[in-house]
Amino acid sequence: MTDSPGAPGFLTATRTFYDAIAEDYAATFRDSYAGRPLDRALLRAYAELVGPGRPVADLGCGPGEVTALLAALGLDVYGLDLSPAMVEIARREHPGLRFEQGSMLELPLPDGALAGVVSWYSSIHTPADRLPELLREYRRVLAPGGHLLLAFQAGDRPRRHEQPWGHPVTLDFLRRDPAHMAALLGDAGFALVSRTVREPDESLGEAVAQAFLFARAR
Repeated sequence: MTDSPGAPGFLTATRTFYDAIAEDYAATFRDSYAGRPLDRALLRAYAELVGPGRPVADLGCGPGEVTALLAALGLDVYGLDLSPAMVEIARREHPGLRFEQGSMLELPLPDGALAGVVSWYSSIHTPADRLPELLREYRRVLAPGGHLLLAFQAGDRPRRHEQPWGHPVTLDFLRRDPAHMAALLGDAGFALVSRTVREPDESLGEAVAQAFLFARAR
């Protein structure tokens, strides 16, 4: 997958950023979901909607923490990430699970191959003009009736991360309006099932509300 003229280098910039910070990111957020009961509850609800043993892709999986949680909940899940360094860590940390490197905009899957897609804070580097394309790709790989879980920070101002852990990289983390994202899901062939927006948890370093959309492929 190549970068579009309208968003030069965003895939390359994202890959470079996460390759640089992968080890520090994984060490900092290892087992972080032990302190996130509400997030775990959403993932449990999602696993029940999809059903045990059904095929699911965790897209933008990073070091594989959410992938492992979904597997423990009984889903037949694998992880995909743009960053080779993140994939290497995920394979090391979770050797019983499958992880692949690739782009969410060109998924190496046939049409209707999955019962579920999880995009857990992984659409936040996709430029706004590429979101419809991304959501259509999610819909393409889902069988009719399959479920999408889309998590992101709510808001309209991006947060710029500059030189995290001292690495010479910078990347914008894009926030989204939940109502607008729900509308884009409808345009992409989804029916909205649930929209949850929770207040920021300062103990987790959150500055804005967190949004979680459940949608079913029509």
